Amino acid sequence: MKRILLLGLIGLTLAACVGSLFKNKIAPPTMYALSATPKSALDDPPGAAASNAVDLAVLKPRVRTGLDTDRIAALYPDRRMDYFADVRWTGPLDEVLQDLAVQEFHANAALRNVSADASVFASTYWLEIEVIDFQAEYPPAGGAPTVHVLLQARLGNSADRRVLARFEPEVREAAADNRMSAIVNAYNRAADKALAEIAASAAQALLGK
Repeated sequence: MKRILLLGLIGLTLAACVGSLFKNKIAPPTMYALSATPKSALDDPPGAAASNAVDLAVLKPRVRTGLDTDRIAALYPDRRMDYFADVRWTGPLDEVLQDLAVQEFHANAALRNVSADASVFASTYWLEIEVIDFQAEYPPAGGAPTVHVLLQARLGNSADRRVLARFEPEVREAAADNRMSAIVNAYNRAADKALAEIAASAAQALLGK
């Protein structure tokens, strides 16, 4: 009987120890999303919807090494790249910016159809974006960072893969202070402006196509 009780106590102790190994006491990271700012319908030129009766595929952006992650990047004066602790984008940066680019076209261009498609042959035209800079840069004197966004985009024809236009928006937005919410707000403003510029320029290039 004593042996049975002893084995039972050992079993309970082992179960408690094993259970404690799998308990995760670390709080999950805070997730941040980026969203487009809708343009007023009054800003659309007359006949824009009819003139832009085309289909566009926004391909998944190419992101340079160091930014190809869901972590939010910071660049320090000594050129050291790091990431903010306990925060993440809602997904890998290429997916986040692809989704945001589609939002920008819906908000700022009058195209018949815009989709995030892996195949350029699903639509008449395609847009490819390369992410060169997408980080919060801290000044040598300290204080709040400035978000730097530099994108290179190509607009092409699916039929012959011919490049019709190139765009290279570069935007810098200063964070109001060094809090994460203010930094993400600066990220959103910078990304919104850069992708809205691409959307407007691409729509203009596709007029009459």
